[in-house]
Amino acid sequence: MSQEGTVLVLALFTAAPGKEDELERVLLQLIEPTRREAGCIRYDLVRGMGRSAELAFIEEWETAESLDAHAQAEHVRRIQAEAAPLLGTPASIERYRLIR
Repeated sequence: MSQEGTVLVLALFTAAPGKEDELERVLLQLIEPTRREAGCIRYDLVRGMGRSAELAFIEEWETAESLDAHAQAEHVRRIQAEAAPLLGTPASIERYRLIR
C-alpha cells in the first residue's frame, strides 16, 4: 500500500483553564486501545510547545474505513464524553492525504 492511500488526522483539543492535566490524563486512555485497532499505523498524543492547553493526536490510518470504524469504537465514544467538560473550545478533527 502506498502512503498516498493512507489517511492522516490532526485532532486538536484545547483544555479549559486549569483542566490541562486532567484532559491529558483522559486522552492518554485512548492510546493503547487505538493502537491495537485494525488499520491504525500511527496514533501519538502531543502537547503544544508554549501552549500547554493544546493537545493533539497525530494519526495515520490505512484507509478511511478504518478511521471511520475507530470513530465509532466504544473507547472513543466513552473518552469523548469524559473529555467534553474539560474542553475550552470544541475539538477540531481534520482528515488529510499525504502529498509528498
